[in-house]
Amino acid sequence: MDLAYVCEWEKWPKSTHCPSVPLACAWSCRNLIAFTTDLRSDDQDLTRTIHILDTEHPWDVHSVSSQHREAITCLEWDQSGSRLLSADADGQIKCWSMADHLANSWESCLGSMVEGDPIVALSWLHNGVKLALHVEKSGASSFGEKFSRVKFSPSLTLFGGKPMEGWIAVTVSGLVTVSLLKPSGQVLTSTESLCRLRGRVALADIAFTGGGNIVVATADGSSASPVQFYKVCVSVVSEKCRIDTEILPSLFMRCTTDLSRKDKFPAITHLKFLARDMSEQVLLCASSPTSSLVECWSLRKEGLPVNNIFQQISPAVGDKQPMILKWRILSATNDLDRVSAVALPKLPISLTNTDLKVASDTQFYPGLGLALAFHDGSVHIVHRLSLQTMVVFYSSATPRSVDEPAIKRPRTAGPAVHFKAMQLSWASLALVGIDNHGKLSMLRISPSMGHALEVSLALRHLLFLLEYCMVTGYDWWDILLHVQPGMVQSLVEKLHEEYTRQSAALQQVLSTRILAMKASLCRLSPCTVTRVCDYHTKLFLMAVSSTLKSLLCPHFLNTPDKSPGDRLTEICAKITDVDIDKVMINLKTEEFVLDMNTLQALQQLLQWVGDFVLYLLASLPNQGSPLRPGHSFLRDGTSLGMLRELMVVIRIWGLLKPSCLPVYTATSDTQDSMSLLFRLLTKLWICCRDEGPSSEPDEALVDECCLLPSQLLVPSLDWLPVSDGLVSRLQPKQPLRLYFGRAPTLPGSATTLQLDSLARAPGQPKMDHLRRLHLGAYPTEECKACTRCGCVTMLRSPNKTTAVKQWEQRWIKNCLCGGLWRRTPPSCP
Repeated sequence: MDLAYVCEWEKWPKSTHCPSVPLACAWSCRNLIAFTTDLRSDDQDLTRTIHILDTEHPWDVHSVSSQHREAITCLEWDQSGSRLLSADADGQIKCWSMADHLANSWESCLGSMVEGDPIVALSWLHNGVKLALHVEKSGASSFGEKFSRVKFSPSLTLFGGKPMEGWIAVTVSGLVTVSLLKPSGQVLTSTESLCRLRGRVALADIAFTGGGNIVVATADGSSASPVQFYKVCVSVVSEKCRIDTEILPSLFMRCTTDLSRKDKFPAITHLKFLARDMSEQVLLCASSPTSSLVECWSLRKEGLPVNNIFQQISPAVGDKQPMILKWRILSATNDLDRVSAVALPKLPISLTNTDLKVASDTQFYPGLGLALAFHDGSVHIVHRLSLQTMVVFYSSATPRSVDEPAIKRPRTAGPAVHFKAMQLSWASLALVGIDNHGKLSMLRISPSMGHALEVSLALRHLLFLLEYCMVTGYDWWDILLHVQPGMVQSLVEKLHEEYTRQSAALQQVLSTRILAMKASLCRLSPCTVTRVCDYHTKLFLMAVSSTLKSLLCPHFLNTPDKSPGDRLTEICAKITDVDIDKVMINLKTEEFVLDMNTLQALQQLLQWVGDFVLYLLASLPNQGSPLRPGHSFLRDGTSLGMLRELMVVIRIWGLLKPSCLPVYTATSDTQDSMSLLFRLLTKLWICCRDEGPSSEPDEALVDECCLLPSQLLVPSLDWLPVSDGLVSRLQPKQPLRLYFGRAPTLPGSATTLQLDSLARAPGQPKMDHLRRLHLGAYPTEECKACTRCGCVTMLRSPNKTTAVKQWEQRWIKNCLCGGLWRRTPPSCP
């Protein structure tokens, strides 16, 4: 475990960011981190502030004044990672969502209130989606064997079984409050006591059962008092929310029953279920002012012994032994330094009580470790059941600043810097901590958990987690932290190999996700940088093809099952004629009729298709150079067939509206550029199409492509957007020092230098990568950029045509690569 980077607040003259008390932190599955601080001004006024950032651009933090009157006690992301709950010590709960789907713009429009009753636990209701990771089957070929859907009921369902959204919270006075979000936008809120005899609740946590029930664990803060558990059932009766509660078995911590240590740990400081959907296992921490002790408990079904007398009276009782639920301790630590924060893994690996032997194994299992932070500044990763230490991190190394040379700093006396709040990433390969000075630290957690692993085994572990992210749609930034340049080639090949083993239907679902994953991997090595261009271009080509085909309308409503787009694909695959007009004759041209304004609005996309075809054919004589962008397309029959179909569509549309055709600069006025390019493209496609035998392009085709630059002006393509992210610039054992609100000058590397050579220089005119429009060197329009690949597009649409709106609606929430959008600052001359 080592430090990747730290990000801290700059000192301001009239206000200071200080860590809130208590400090809340949450990490979403989209790798967004939310945490709290108190903004203190000179007149000692406090502003409760929530900060949200993405891990790739931690300096670009969005700080929002939460309008909470009291300290924020809880932060909780929803299952999609796009909405955030915040709760405070006055009983107010707010729901935050992205404004315009931007990761650095948030607003609150929903909420609930329990007047004057502090919230101690908060959670979204479960949506019934649970995926189990079968680590023992990581070598299986099917994703269905590695990751299986677990039967898990939602907390509440609408008509038809659709899960109902909402949240549940526990207050300090022992109340449970549930708020339900109706499809109409109305919020139904109900509050009920956990039990008839209410008492103070200092600590609480919430978990869910497979049957749709909710389990709440509470403690009053004293280790001499029992830890209570309650079952909560939520229902809707007559348009009102109803809450029913039931008492479950409770427990006393083992340390309080040991006479020698009965009074040594007077307070329970941490109470956590091991997972939100694992209500049978709970972690408890009891502390004194200087030390702590951690215990792990499990709820089991045990047989109730029956006296022989009752067995003789009723033999049926002896045949079927009565069962009861009982808490049993799994493991406990020795005396530790005082624990300041706990972070639990989010990977859904189900472990039985017999899996304690895994702790002693040196083999890696994802998500088995939980993190404990101590007041001496250290962080321990311990096995989540046996509590044996797996890896230790000491915060003694001082990170270097990216803007300043490394200098020796004097050691200052005072209390040790320690984490007050921590969160593990969704792949459990990174840990974020907020310390008692308000500084954010990002730590890498090695997949080997401190053990020496063979390279092949380390690759298999990373591959397994990448496959998990591919299936779930979670962001994989924390996995990229551990990919070394020498691993990239093998990982991409193995990932493609596993992908091709899946069913055709699943491959189609995951087709864009695997391309985005390959592109992000290839950014990490100088040997594979040009492949990033090809993967991004293929994503764009697939999007253009599906959008243009969707505009085709059947001439009659009672058409066969196949759509016009499917018939176009079938006919173009069957007819191998090199004459574009002969192919066009076999199509029903009435299905291609569109409004003239629509055709003109699509000209920029059609121009890109034409330019890309010309570039590929002109680069065919240099096909032996894999370092040239576009190299992989020359042997990709599927992509070439897609381009061939689009050329036919463009030809037909050009007959309706000649001004929508791609514009070429030709040396001859009589040159039919579209026919020439289609003829050469068809010959190249025949050499590598899937239906026929693969062959090398003949010399005549290569010679004709050599002459293309003398016949048509070959355009220069914008291959890559400029990405200012961190992951390709982080170096092992060399943490970066960053500042919130200040964009750093990041150190370069061989990889980043090659990436920069394929992107536009900072002073050159910028391009809208989705609309293919030139924005100028210093755009006046508001723009947004992808957090993952850096793709830039205008925030507001300049075109009101329906077809263009359809194209732009595809990218409202996410980029081509699936990354989130963030608003970019305006460019200055």
